[in-house]
Amino acid sequence: MPPRSPRIALQLYSVRDECSKDFFKTLEAVADMGFEGVEFAGYYGKSAGEIKDKLRDLGLDIAGAHESIQRMSGDELEKTLRYNKELGNNKIVIPWLPPEMRADKRGWINSARLISEMADKASAQGFKIGYHNHREEFTPVNGEYPWHIFFDNASGTVFMQLDTGNALSAGIPDTLLVEVLRRYPNRALTIHLKDYSLRRGFVILGEGDVPFREVLAACSEVGGTEWLIVEQETYPYPPLESVRRCLENLKKILQT
Repeated sequence: MPPRSPRIALQLYSVRDECSKDFFKTLEAVADMGFEGVEFAGYYGKSAGEIKDKLRDLGLDIAGAHESIQRMSGDELEKTLRYNKELGNNKIVIPWLPPEMRADKRGWINSARLISEMADKASAQGFKIGYHNHREEFTPVNGEYPWHIFFDNASGTVFMQLDTGNALSAGIPDTLLVEVLRRYPNRALTIHLKDYSLRRGFVILGEGDVPFREVLAACSEVGGTEWLIVEQETYPYPPLESVRRCLENLKKILQT
């Protein structure tokens, strides 16, 4: 049987102001647009059970959740895993590291090993742990990309959540996006599809310089990608309208 095509989700940080006003109404709007799932970046005071019930009613699946390194460390780890297990989520992504954990090459290596230990512990409970990039991961350290340093030293239990726009904003050649996916086959369990224009900065998906057709082809061919996650953090239109346009453009790209 051929592998299932990746599904499309929204990172809810894209509509964080709307979520803070009325979380469930925002989820309804996201479902109405045609997104198949959501990735969490906070829970807005709702219990895991309440959210799970709402997602079931709306027909939305869970693409994952962003959890801070603090919430994945020490005594907080079990609390975080317990909440996500009740929610029905098995993919947790650490989205950022504080500067002291990535000050130099040794810091990146140590962070990779620390997160690998977290991933090994969590995998025993059925969780998959990933790491997400901002521009720092693609700003060279002594001629090396920190992203490569990290994943060359992380265990295979840590998956890679490449953020295309964040990476391109660091000034890398756009061909590196595909090279990264091919360098770490079957590690791109989820990917953030964000666009960036070399002239205008972050833009609506499909209006910038990210080579999405090549990226999506690599996701299908070697990435092992289950979820294509739209994220939009700048708003030429109101946030919900901005993410709707991103979804429409992504569907057009997938059809060509």
